[in-house]
Amino acid sequence: MEENKTIKITLKKSLIGKSERFKAIIKSLGFKRLHQTIEVKDTPAIKGMINKVSHMVTVE
Repeated sequence: MEENKTIKITLKKSLIGKSERFKAIIKSLGFKRLHQTIEVKDTPAIKGMINKVSHMVTVE
């Protein structure tokens, strides 16, 4: 049986001056502030969102 795998993501770059698309992706991932670390499920949809904003986040 597959375990519930998670990914830790930290928001490293500010959203100031970024497009609405990037802001929406960051918000949907669950970030509320800069340098916040969150833990999300490891799903293809989440990985796609992380790839879109990979220049703004770090993944552990």
